[in-house]
Amino acid sequence: MSNGKAFDADVAIIGYGPTGLTAALCLGQYGIKTIALEREPAIYPRARAVTVCDSTMRCFQSLGLDRDLAEVMDETVALRWITYSGHEITHLTFPPSALGVHPRSYAIYQPRMEEVMRARMPDYADVVDVRFGVEVVAVDQDADGVTVTSRDVRNGAETTVRTRYALACDGGSSKTRDRLGVKMLGETVEKLWVVVDARVKRWWPNRNILTFWSDKQRPVVDIALALGNHRWEFPLEAHESEKDFATQEQLWPLLNSLGVTDDLIEIHQHAFYKHHVRHAERWREGRIFLLGDAAHLMPPWAGQGMQSGIRDAFNLSWKLREVLKGRLPDRLLDTYEVERAPTVAMMTAVAVQMGRIIKQQLTDEEMAALAPSPDAPPEEPPLLRPPFLESGWVRGSVSADSAVGKTIPQPRVANSAGKLCLLDELLGDGFTLLGDGVDPRDLLSPGEKAEWDALGARYAKALGANDRGDGPDNIVDLNGILQQWMRGFGVRVVALRPDRFVAASDVFGLAVPAPEIREGAARAAFAALPPAA
Repeated sequence: MSNGKAFDADVAIIGYGPTGLTAALCLGQYGIKTIALEREPAIYPRARAVTVCDSTMRCFQSLGLDRDLAEVMDETVALRWITYSGHEITHLTFPPSALGVHPRSYAIYQPRMEEVMRARMPDYADVVDVRFGVEVVAVDQDADGVTVTSRDVRNGAETTVRTRYALACDGGSSKTRDRLGVKMLGETVEKLWVVVDARVKRWWPNRNILTFWSDKQRPVVDIALALGNHRWEFPLEAHESEKDFATQEQLWPLLNSLGVTDDLIEIHQHAFYKHHVRHAERWREGRIFLLGDAAHLMPPWAGQGMQSGIRDAFNLSWKLREVLKGRLPDRLLDTYEVERAPTVAMMTAVAVQMGRIIKQQLTDEEMAALAPSPDAPPEEPPLLRPPFLESGWVRGSVSADSAVGKTIPQPRVANSAGKLCLLDELLGDGFTLLGDGVDPRDLLSPGEKAEWDALGARYAKALGANDRGDGPDNIVDLNGILQQWMRGFGVRVVALRPDRFVAASDVFGLAVPAPEIREGAARAAFAALPPAA
Protein backbone atom coordinates (compact mmCIF):
# COMPACT_ATOMS: atom_id res chain seq x y z
CA MET A 1 0.00 0.00 0.00
CA SER A 2 1.13 3.56 -0.76
CA ASN A 3 -0.82 6.75 -0.09
CA GLY A 4 -3.85 4.55 0.50
CA LYS A 5 -3.60 3.00 -2.98
CA ALA A 6 -2.54 -0.52 -3.86
CA PHE A 7 -0.01 -1.08 -6.62
CA ASP A 8 -1.38 -2.79 -9.71
CA ALA A 9 2.13 -3.79 -10.77
CA ASP A 10 5.75 -2.95 -10.11
CA VAL A 11 6.51 -1.39 -13.50
CA ALA A 12 4.46 0.32 -16.21
CA ILE A 13 5.84 0.36 -19.75
CA ILE A 14 4.52 3.11 -22.02
CA GLY A 15 5.03 2.01 -25.61
CA TYR A 16 5.50 -1.51 -26.95
CA GLY A 17 7.93 -1.08 -29.84
CA PRO A 18 11.30 -2.89 -29.75
CA THR A 19 12.48 -1.04 -26.63
CA GLY A 20 9.29 -1.49 -24.60
CA LEU A 21 8.93 -5.07 -25.80
CA THR A 22 12.49 -5.87 -24.73
CA ALA A 23 11.88 -4.36 -21.30
CA ALA A 24 8.68 -6.41 -20.96
CA LEU A 25 10.52 -9.62 -21.86
CA CYS A 26 13.33 -8.91 -19.40
CA LEU A 27 11.01 -8.01 -16.54
CA GLY A 28 8.79 -10.98 -17.33
CA GLN A 29 11.74 -13.33 -17.15
CA TYR A 30 12.73 -11.79 -13.82
CA GLY A 31 9.20 -12.31 -12.47
CA ILE A 32 8.56 -8.56 -12.09
CA LYS A 33 4.86 -7.75 -12.35
CA THR A 34 4.51 -5.38 -15.30
CA ILE A 35 1.80 -3.60 -17.31
CA ALA A 36 2.62 -2.54 -20.88
CA LEU A 37 0.42 0.04 -22.63
CA GLU A 38 0.40 0.44 -26.42
CA ARG A 39 -1.81 2.61 -28.61
CA GLU A 40 -1.47 0.62 -31.84
CA PRO A 41 -3.28 -2.73 -32.07
CA ALA A 42 -0.62 -4.34 -34.27
CA ILE A 43 3.10 -4.22 -35.06
CA TYR A 44 4.16 -1.14 -37.01
CA PRO A 45 4.41 -2.44 -40.60
CA ARG A 46 7.37 -0.36 -41.77
CA ALA A 47 10.87 -1.78 -41.38
CA ARG A 48 12.66 1.14 -39.74
CA ALA A 49 15.75 -0.53 -38.22
CA VAL A 50 17.97 -2.60 -40.49
CA THR A 51 20.59 -4.39 -38.43
CA VAL A 52 21.39 -6.22 -35.21
CA CYS A 53 24.95 -6.79 -33.98
CA ASP A 54 26.58 -9.48 -31.85
CA SER A 55 26.27 -7.63 -28.54
CA THR A 56 22.52 -7.21 -29.08
CA MET A 57 22.23 -10.90 -29.97
CA ARG A 58 23.97 -11.70 -26.69
CA CYS A 59 21.21 -9.77 -24.93
CA PHE A 60 18.61 -11.81 -26.80
CA GLN A 61 20.50 -14.96 -25.87
CA SER A 62 19.81 -14.22 -22.22
CA LEU A 63 16.10 -14.36 -23.08
CA GLY A 64 16.45 -17.61 -25.02
CA LEU A 65 15.47 -15.77 -28.19
CA ASP A 66 18.70 -15.50 -30.16
CA ARG A 67 18.38 -18.69 -32.20
CA ASP A 68 14.74 -18.04 -33.10
CA LEU A 69 15.65 -14.51 -34.17
CA ALA A 70 18.65 -15.69 -36.18
CA GLU A 71 16.26 -17.83 -38.24
CA VAL A 72 14.64 -14.66 -39.61
CA MET A 73 17.87 -12.70 -40.08
CA ASP A 74 20.66 -12.75 -42.68
CA GLU A 75 24.36 -12.32 -41.94
CA THR A 76 25.89 -9.06 -43.13
CA VAL A 77 29.38 -9.85 -44.38
CA ALA A 78 30.75 -6.38 -45.13
CA LEU A 79 30.22 -2.66 -45.63
CA ARG A 80 31.65 -0.59 -48.45
CA TRP A 81 31.71 3.05 -49.48
CA ILE A 82 31.84 3.39 -53.26
CA THR A 83 31.42 6.19 -55.80
CA TYR A 84 29.15 6.07 -58.83
CA SER A 85 32.28 5.66 -60.96
CA GLY A 86 33.07 2.41 -59.15
CA HIS A 87 35.94 3.69 -56.97
CA GLU A 88 35.88 2.00 -53.55
CA ILE A 89 36.71 4.60 -50.90
CA THR A 90 36.94 2.08 -48.08
CA HIS A 91 35.40 -1.14 -46.87
CA LEU A 92 34.87 -3.06 -43.65
CA THR A 93 34.78 -6.84 -43.57
CA PHE A 94 33.36 -8.21 -40.35
CA PRO A 95 35.69 -10.53 -38.40
CA PRO A 96 34.35 -13.33 -36.17
CA SER A 97 32.71 -12.27 -32.94
CA ALA A 98 34.14 -12.91 -29.47
CA LEU A 99 30.71 -12.57 -27.85
CA GLY A 100 29.15 -15.88 -28.86
CA VAL A 101 28.20 -17.98 -31.87
CA HIS A 102 26.53 -15.23 -33.85
CA PRO A 103 28.26 -13.13 -36.54
CA ARG A 104 29.19 -9.52 -35.92
CA SER A 105 26.15 -8.22 -37.79
CA TYR A 106 22.80 -9.40 -39.08
CA ALA A 107 20.46 -7.76 -41.55
CA ILE A 108 16.91 -7.85 -40.22
CA TYR A 109 13.35 -7.21 -41.29
CA GLN A 110 12.04 -5.40 -38.24
CA PRO A 111 8.33 -6.37 -38.36
CA ARG A 112 9.25 -10.05 -38.52
CA MET A 113 11.81 -9.65 -35.74
CA GLU A 114 9.17 -8.10 -33.50
CA GLU A 115 6.76 -10.93 -34.32
CA VAL A 116 9.31 -13.45 -33.03
CA MET A 117 9.87 -11.40 -29.89
CA ARG A 118 6.15 -10.96 -29.21
CA ALA A 119 5.56 -14.68 -29.64
CA ARG A 120 7.55 -15.25 -26.43
CA MET A 121 5.34 -13.02 -24.29
CA PRO A 122 2.70 -15.68 -23.50
CA ASP A 123 5.41 -17.38 -21.43
CA TYR A 124 5.15 -14.44 -19.02
CA ALA A 125 1.39 -13.94 -19.10
CA ASP A 126 1.19 -14.48 -15.34
CA VAL A 127 3.37 -11.44 -14.63
CA VAL A 128 3.18 -9.19 -17.74
CA ASP A 129 -0.14 -7.66 -18.81
CA VAL A 130 0.07 -6.18 -22.32
CA ARG A 131 -2.81 -3.84 -23.21
CA PHE A 132 -3.25 -2.81 -26.86
CA GLY A 133 -5.43 -0.03 -28.22
CA VAL A 134 -4.92 2.28 -25.25
CA GLU A 135 -3.33 5.73 -25.33
CA VAL A 136 -1.65 7.14 -22.25
CA VAL A 137 -3.16 10.53 -21.47
CA ALA A 138 -1.63 11.34 -18.08
CA VAL A 139 1.37 10.32 -15.98
CA ASP A 140 1.59 11.48 -12.38
CA GLN A 141 4.05 10.47 -9.70
CA ASP A 142 4.65 10.92 -6.02
CA ALA A 143 7.34 9.77 -3.63
CA ASP A 144 6.11 6.19 -3.67
CA GLY A 145 4.86 5.44 -7.17
CA VAL A 146 3.54 6.43 -10.57
CA THR A 147 -0.09 6.70 -11.65
CA VAL A 148 -0.65 6.19 -15.39
CA THR A 149 -4.00 7.04 -16.98
CA SER A 150 -4.83 5.56 -20.38
CA ARG A 151 -7.80 5.93 -22.72
CA ASP A 152 -9.25 3.19 -24.91
CA VAL A 153 -8.93 4.47 -28.49
CA ARG A 154 -12.19 2.72 -29.50
CA ASN A 155 -14.63 3.76 -26.82
CA GLY A 156 -12.84 6.50 -24.88
CA ALA A 157 -13.00 4.65 -21.56
CA GLU A 158 -10.24 5.69 -19.16
CA THR A 159 -8.30 3.36 -16.89
CA THR A 160 -5.76 4.16 -14.19
CA VAL A 161 -2.93 1.90 -13.06
CA ARG A 162 -0.48 2.51 -10.25
CA THR A 163 3.05 1.14 -10.29
CA ARG A 164 6.30 1.72 -8.47
CA TYR A 165 8.20 2.78 -11.60
CA ALA A 166 7.38 3.66 -15.22
CA LEU A 167 9.42 3.31 -18.41
CA ALA A 168 8.71 5.75 -21.23
CA CYS A 169 9.40 3.80 -24.44
CA ASP A 170 7.08 5.90 -26.58
CA GLY A 171 9.48 7.02 -29.28
CA GLY A 172 11.14 10.17 -30.52
CA SER A 173 7.96 12.23 -30.20
CA SER A 174 7.41 10.93 -26.65
CA LYS A 175 4.42 12.53 -24.98
CA THR A 176 5.63 11.19 -21.66
CA ARG A 177 8.85 13.14 -22.03
CA ASP A 178 6.84 16.26 -22.84
CA ARG A 179 4.62 15.75 -19.79
CA LEU A 180 7.72 15.54 -17.63
CA GLY A 181 9.00 18.81 -19.05
CA VAL A 182 12.23 17.17 -20.22
CA LYS A 183 13.79 18.98 -23.18
CA MET A 184 15.39 17.36 -26.22
CA LEU A 185 18.80 18.87 -26.90
CA GLY A 186 20.73 18.77 -30.17
CA GLU A 187 19.68 19.34 -33.74
CA THR A 188 17.68 18.00 -36.65
CA VAL A 189 19.14 18.10 -40.16
CA GLU A 190 16.46 19.64 -42.34
CA LYS A 191 17.30 17.69 -45.49
CA LEU A 192 14.53 15.22 -46.32
CA TRP A 193 15.25 11.62 -47.33
CA VAL A 194 13.02 9.10 -49.07
CA VAL A 195 13.25 5.45 -48.01
CA VAL A 196 12.23 2.86 -50.59
CA ASP A 197 11.53 -0.71 -49.45
CA ALA A 198 11.27 -3.49 -52.01
CA ARG A 199 10.81 -7.23 -52.43
CA VAL A 200 13.61 -8.95 -54.34
CA LYS A 201 12.70 -10.84 -57.51
CA ARG A 202 16.18 -11.74 -58.71
CA TRP A 203 19.73 -11.59 -57.31
CA TRP A 204 22.20 -8.97 -58.53
CA PRO A 205 25.98 -8.74 -57.96
CA ASN A 206 27.11 -7.83 -54.42
CA ARG A 207 23.54 -7.40 -53.19
CA ASN A 208 24.59 -8.83 -49.81
CA ILE A 209 27.23 -6.13 -49.21
CA LEU A 210 25.85 -3.07 -47.45
CA THR A 211 26.77 -0.30 -49.87
CA PHE A 212 27.01 3.43 -49.28
CA TRP A 213 27.04 5.21 -52.64
CA SER A 214 29.21 8.21 -51.79
CA ASP A 215 28.38 11.42 -53.64
CA LYS A 216 28.08 15.08 -52.71
CA GLN A 217 24.85 15.50 -54.65
CA ARG A 218 22.95 12.22 -54.26
CA PRO A 219 24.53 9.84 -51.70
CA VAL A 220 22.53 6.63 -51.32
CA VAL A 221 22.21 3.85 -48.77
CA ASP A 222 21.80 0.47 -50.50
CA ILE A 223 21.12 -2.33 -48.02
CA ALA A 224 19.85 -5.87 -48.11
CA LEU A 225 17.25 -6.59 -45.45
CA ALA A 226 16.34 -10.09 -44.31
CA LEU A 227 13.73 -12.39 -45.84
CA GLY A 228 14.20 -11.19 -49.42
CA ASN A 229 13.72 -7.48 -48.72
CA HIS A 230 15.92 -4.60 -49.83
CA ARG A 231 16.10 -0.88 -49.06
CA TRP A 232 17.44 2.30 -50.61
CA GLU A 233 17.60 5.73 -48.99
CA PHE A 234 17.89 8.82 -51.21
CA PRO A 235 18.27 12.48 -50.14
CA LEU A 236 15.94 14.96 -51.79
CA GLU A 237 17.58 17.89 -53.50
CA ALA A 238 16.72 21.48 -52.58
CA HIS A 239 14.15 21.84 -55.36
CA GLU A 240 12.44 18.51 -54.56
CA SER A 241 9.65 17.71 -52.09
CA GLU A 242 7.52 14.77 -51.04
CA LYS A 243 5.04 15.42 -53.85
CA ASP A 244 7.79 14.74 -56.39
CA PHE A 245 8.02 11.16 -55.11
CA ALA A 246 4.44 10.46 -54.09
CA THR A 247 3.98 7.42 -56.36
CA GLN A 248 6.00 4.36 -57.25
CA GLU A 249 6.33 5.60 -60.82
CA GLN A 250 8.10 8.71 -59.50
CA LEU A 251 10.53 6.55 -57.50
CA TRP A 252 11.80 4.48 -60.39
CA PRO A 253 14.15 7.14 -61.84
CA LEU A 254 16.01 7.14 -58.50
CA LEU A 255 16.37 3.36 -58.54
CA ASN A 256 17.22 3.28 -62.24
CA SER A 257 20.17 5.59 -61.55
CA LEU A 258 21.71 2.70 -59.61
CA GLY A 259 20.89 0.13 -62.28
CA VAL A 260 17.90 -1.22 -60.36
CA THR A 261 15.01 -2.16 -62.63
CA ASP A 262 11.58 -3.72 -62.23
CA ASP A 263 12.86 -7.16 -63.23
CA LEU A 264 15.03 -7.13 -60.06
CA ILE A 265 12.59 -5.80 -57.46
CA GLU A 266 9.01 -4.92 -56.68
CA ILE A 267 8.56 -1.69 -54.69
CA HIS A 268 6.76 -2.46 -51.48
CA GLN A 269 6.42 0.89 -49.72
CA HIS A 270 8.20 4.19 -49.18
CA ALA A 271 8.38 6.96 -46.59
CA PHE A 272 10.17 10.22 -45.82
CA TYR A 273 12.29 11.18 -42.83
CA LYS A 274 14.93 13.55 -41.47
CA HIS A 275 18.12 12.83 -39.53
CA HIS A 276 18.36 13.74 -35.85
CA VAL A 277 21.26 14.17 -33.45
CA ARG A 278 19.31 14.74 -30.27
CA HIS A 279 19.14 13.54 -26.68
CA ALA A 280 17.00 14.19 -23.63
CA GLU A 281 18.54 16.52 -21.07
CA ARG A 282 17.97 13.82 -18.45
CA TRP A 283 16.81 10.22 -18.70
CA ARG A 284 15.32 9.90 -15.23
CA GLU A 285 12.65 12.04 -13.63
CA GLY A 286 11.83 10.62 -10.20
CA ARG A 287 10.34 7.18 -10.79
CA ILE A 288 10.01 7.57 -14.55
CA PHE A 289 12.75 6.68 -17.04
CA LEU A 290 13.19 7.52 -20.71
CA LEU A 291 14.43 4.72 -22.96
CA GLY A 292 15.24 4.34 -26.66
CA ASP A 293 14.16 7.11 -29.01
CA ALA A 294 12.41 8.87 -26.14
CA ALA A 295 15.89 9.47 -24.69
CA HIS A 296 18.12 9.75 -27.77
CA LEU A 297 17.97 9.98 -31.56
CA MET A 298 20.86 9.42 -33.94
CA PRO A 299 21.36 9.29 -37.72
CA PRO A 300 20.81 5.82 -39.24
CA TRP A 301 24.29 5.31 -40.71
CA ALA A 302 25.64 3.05 -37.95
CA GLY A 303 22.44 1.02 -37.54
CA GLN A 304 22.49 1.61 -33.79
CA GLY A 305 19.26 3.50 -33.09
CA MET A 306 16.93 0.60 -32.31
CA GLN A 307 19.76 -1.42 -30.80
CA SER A 308 20.62 1.38 -28.39
CA GLY A 309 17.04 1.28 -27.11
CA ILE A 310 17.20 -2.49 -26.70
CA ARG A 311 20.40 -2.19 -24.69
CA ASP A 312 18.80 0.60 -22.61
CA ALA A 313 16.11 -1.88 -21.65
CA PHE A 314 18.59 -4.60 -20.71
CA ASN A 315 20.65 -2.20 -18.62
CA LEU A 316 17.73 -0.84 -16.66
CA SER A 317 15.75 -4.07 -16.25
CA TRP A 318 18.24 -6.01 -14.13
CA LYS A 319 18.74 -2.95 -11.97
CA LEU A 320 14.99 -2.62 -11.41
CA ARG A 321 14.95 -6.28 -10.40
CA GLU A 322 17.66 -5.75 -7.79
CA VAL A 323 15.98 -2.63 -6.39
CA LEU A 324 12.49 -4.14 -6.34
CA LYS A 325 13.81 -7.26 -4.62
CA GLY A 326 15.43 -5.03 -2.00
CA ARG A 327 18.95 -6.23 -2.69
CA LEU A 328 20.38 -2.91 -3.93
CA PRO A 329 19.36 0.71 -3.22
CA ASP A 330 17.26 2.90 -5.50
CA ARG A 331 20.39 4.95 -6.22
CA LEU A 332 21.52 2.08 -8.44
CA LEU A 333 18.93 3.28 -10.97
CA ASP A 334 20.81 6.57 -11.34
CA THR A 335 23.60 4.61 -13.04
CA TYR A 336 21.32 3.87 -16.00
CA GLU A 337 21.97 7.15 -17.78
CA VAL A 338 25.56 7.39 -16.54
CA GLU A 339 26.36 4.01 -18.10
CA ARG A 340 24.33 4.21 -21.28
CA ALA A 341 24.86 7.83 -22.36
CA PRO A 342 28.60 7.59 -23.21
CA THR A 343 28.02 4.53 -25.40
CA VAL A 344 25.03 6.11 -27.12
CA ALA A 345 27.05 9.29 -27.67
CA MET A 346 29.94 7.30 -29.11
CA MET A 347 27.65 5.45 -31.53
CA THR A 348 26.03 8.75 -32.50
CA ALA A 349 29.48 10.16 -33.28
CA VAL A 350 30.27 7.07 -35.37
CA ALA A 351 27.01 7.53 -37.27
CA VAL A 352 27.77 11.20 -37.95
CA GLN A 353 31.24 10.33 -39.21
CA MET A 354 29.90 7.57 -41.46
CA GLY A 355 27.47 10.11 -42.85
CA ARG A 356 30.32 12.48 -43.64
CA ILE A 357 31.98 9.73 -45.68
CA ILE A 358 28.88 8.96 -47.70
CA LYS A 359 28.29 12.67 -48.33
CA GLN A 360 31.97 13.19 -49.25
CA GLN A 361 32.41 15.86 -46.60
CA LEU A 362 35.85 14.69 -45.43
CA THR A 363 39.08 16.51 -46.15
CA ASP A 364 41.62 14.97 -48.52
CA GLU A 365 43.72 13.93 -45.52
CA GLU A 366 40.75 12.26 -43.84
CA MET A 367 39.86 10.46 -47.06
CA ALA A 368 43.41 9.18 -47.46
CA ALA A 369 43.38 7.85 -43.90
CA LEU A 370 40.40 5.65 -44.72
CA ALA A 371 42.36 3.56 -47.21
CA PRO A 372 43.46 0.26 -45.64
CA SER A 373 47.19 0.10 -44.93
CA PRO A 374 48.95 -3.09 -46.09
CA ASP A 375 51.70 -2.60 -43.50
CA ALA A 376 49.68 -2.15 -40.32
CA PRO A 377 47.19 -4.60 -38.79
CA PRO A 378 43.68 -3.20 -39.04
CA GLU A 379 42.40 -1.54 -35.89
CA GLU A 380 38.97 -2.65 -34.76
CA PRO A 381 36.66 0.29 -35.55
CA PRO A 382 34.42 1.68 -32.79
CA LEU A 383 31.35 0.32 -34.57
CA LEU A 384 32.52 -3.25 -33.86
CA ARG A 385 33.91 -2.89 -30.35
CA PRO A 386 32.02 -4.62 -27.53
CA PRO A 387 30.06 -2.31 -25.23
CA PHE A 388 31.96 -0.74 -22.35
CA LEU A 389 31.33 1.31 -19.22
CA GLU A 390 33.07 4.51 -18.16
CA SER A 391 31.46 4.72 -14.73
CA GLY A 392 28.36 3.54 -12.91
CA TRP A 393 28.01 0.32 -10.90
CA VAL A 394 31.70 -0.54 -11.07
CA ARG A 395 34.58 -0.50 -8.64
CA GLY A 396 38.05 0.74 -9.51
CA SER A 397 39.77 2.36 -12.43
CA VAL A 398 38.01 2.26 -15.79
CA SER A 399 40.68 2.53 -18.47
CA ALA A 400 41.96 0.79 -21.59
CA ASP A 401 44.22 -1.52 -19.58
CA SER A 402 41.63 -2.36 -16.89
CA ALA A 403 39.17 -5.24 -17.00
CA VAL A 404 36.66 -3.16 -15.03
CA GLY A 405 33.88 -1.87 -17.26
CA LYS A 406 34.70 -4.29 -20.08
CA THR A 407 32.42 -6.95 -21.56
CA ILE A 408 33.72 -10.44 -20.91
CA PRO A 409 34.03 -12.62 -24.04
CA GLN A 410 31.75 -15.60 -24.45
CA PRO A 411 33.56 -18.70 -25.68
CA ARG A 412 32.34 -22.28 -25.70
CA VAL A 413 33.08 -23.87 -22.34
CA ALA A 414 32.23 -27.02 -20.40
CA ASN A 415 30.79 -27.47 -16.95
CA SER A 416 32.02 -29.88 -14.30
CA ALA A 417 29.92 -32.70 -15.74
CA GLY A 418 31.38 -32.21 -19.21
CA LYS A 419 28.44 -30.43 -20.83
CA LEU A 420 29.61 -28.17 -23.66
CA CYS A 421 27.83 -24.84 -24.02
CA LEU A 422 28.36 -21.10 -24.27
CA LEU A 423 29.65 -19.30 -21.19
CA ASP A 424 26.45 -17.36 -20.46
CA GLU A 425 24.48 -20.59 -20.10
CA LEU A 426 26.58 -21.40 -17.06
CA LEU A 427 26.60 -17.87 -15.67
CA GLY A 428 22.79 -17.57 -15.47
CA ASP A 429 21.04 -14.22 -15.03
CA GLY A 430 22.63 -13.12 -11.77
CA PHE A 431 26.05 -12.13 -10.47
CA THR A 432 29.10 -14.39 -10.81
CA LEU A 433 32.60 -14.12 -9.37
CA LEU A 434 34.95 -15.93 -11.74
CA GLY A 435 38.49 -16.90 -10.82
CA ASP A 436 41.36 -17.84 -13.11
CA GLY A 437 42.38 -21.17 -11.60
CA VAL A 438 41.41 -19.93 -8.17
CA ASP A 439 38.23 -20.14 -6.12
CA PRO A 440 37.05 -16.50 -5.84
CA ARG A 441 35.96 -17.09 -2.26
CA ASP A 442 39.62 -17.50 -1.30
CA LEU A 443 40.26 -13.86 -2.20
CA LEU A 444 37.21 -12.41 -0.41
CA SER A 445 37.08 -11.12 3.12
CA PRO A 446 34.16 -12.41 5.23
CA GLY A 447 32.43 -9.06 4.81
CA GLU A 448 32.87 -9.04 1.05
CA LYS A 449 31.56 -12.58 0.75
CA ALA A 450 28.54 -11.72 2.87
CA GLU A 451 27.73 -8.82 0.51
CA TRP A 452 27.97 -10.99 -2.61
CA ASP A 453 26.02 -13.78 -0.94
CA ALA A 454 23.24 -11.28 -0.22
CA LEU A 455 23.08 -10.62 -3.99
CA GLY A 456 22.82 -14.34 -4.71
CA ALA A 457 26.21 -14.41 -6.43
CA ARG A 458 27.73 -17.61 -7.77
CA TYR A 459 31.41 -18.49 -7.44
CA ALA A 460 33.17 -20.27 -10.28
CA LYS A 461 36.71 -21.28 -11.18
CA ALA A 462 37.96 -21.21 -14.77
CA LEU A 463 40.18 -24.17 -15.62
CA GLY A 464 42.16 -25.05 -18.72
CA ALA A 465 41.12 -27.99 -20.89
CA ASN A 466 44.07 -30.02 -19.54
CA ASP A 467 43.33 -29.28 -15.88
CA ARG A 468 41.57 -31.68 -13.54
CA GLY A 469 38.32 -30.38 -12.11
CA ASP A 470 37.92 -30.26 -8.36
CA GLY A 471 34.42 -28.91 -7.76
CA PRO A 472 30.87 -28.50 -9.05
CA ASP A 473 31.40 -24.87 -10.06
CA ASN A 474 34.34 -25.36 -12.41
CA ILE A 475 34.12 -23.79 -15.86
CA VAL A 476 36.41 -25.49 -18.34
CA ASP A 477 37.86 -22.86 -20.68
CA LEU A 478 38.18 -25.16 -23.71
CA ASN A 479 40.26 -22.86 -25.88
CA GLY A 480 41.87 -20.75 -23.18
CA ILE A 481 39.98 -17.63 -24.26
CA LEU A 482 38.73 -16.64 -20.79
CA GLN A 483 42.07 -17.18 -19.10
CA GLN A 484 43.92 -15.34 -21.84
CA TRP A 485 41.50 -12.43 -21.55
CA MET A 486 41.81 -12.20 -17.77
CA ARG A 487 45.60 -12.53 -17.81
CA GLY A 488 45.80 -9.81 -20.43
CA PHE A 489 44.39 -7.44 -17.80
CA GLY A 490 46.45 -8.95 -14.97
CA VAL A 491 43.42 -10.11 -12.94
CA ARG A 492 42.83 -13.36 -11.06
CA VAL A 493 39.15 -12.77 -10.21
CA VAL A 494 36.44 -10.69 -11.86
CA ALA A 495 32.97 -9.94 -10.54
CA LEU A 496 30.46 -10.12 -13.41
CA ARG A 497 27.17 -8.27 -13.50
CA PRO A 498 24.04 -9.87 -14.99
CA ASP A 499 24.74 -7.96 -18.23
CA ARG A 500 28.29 -9.46 -18.49
CA PHE A 501 30.17 -6.28 -17.68
CA VAL A 502 33.01 -6.58 -15.17
CA ALA A 503 31.92 -4.77 -12.02
CA ALA A 504 35.10 -5.36 -10.00
CA SER A 505 38.37 -7.27 -9.99
CA ASP A 506 40.94 -8.33 -7.43
CA VAL A 507 43.23 -5.55 -8.73
CA PHE A 508 40.96 -2.84 -7.29
CA GLY A 509 39.15 -4.88 -4.64
CA LEU A 510 36.19 -7.25 -4.84
CA ALA A 511 33.75 -5.51 -2.53
CA VAL A 512 30.27 -4.91 -3.94
CA PRO A 513 30.48 -1.62 -5.88
CA ALA A 514 28.69 1.49 -4.74
CA PRO A 515 26.91 3.41 -7.52
CA GLU A 516 29.32 5.95 -8.99
CA ILE A 517 27.44 8.91 -10.41
CA ARG A 518 29.53 11.41 -12.32
CA GLU A 519 27.33 14.47 -12.42
CA GLY A 520 27.20 15.98 -15.86
CA ALA A 521 29.04 13.06 -17.47
CA ALA A 522 26.12 12.17 -19.72
CA ARG A 523 25.68 15.72 -20.98
CA ALA A 524 29.43 16.05 -21.51
CA ALA A 525 29.43 12.92 -23.66
CA PHE A 526 26.86 14.42 -26.00
CA ALA A 527 28.43 17.87 -25.90
CA ALA A 528 31.55 16.40 -27.50
CA LEU A 529 29.63 15.18 -30.55
CA PRO A 530 30.65 16.57 -33.94
CA PRO A 531 28.05 18.77 -35.63
CA ALA A 532 25.44 16.95 -37.67
CA ALA A 533 26.04 17.18 -41.42
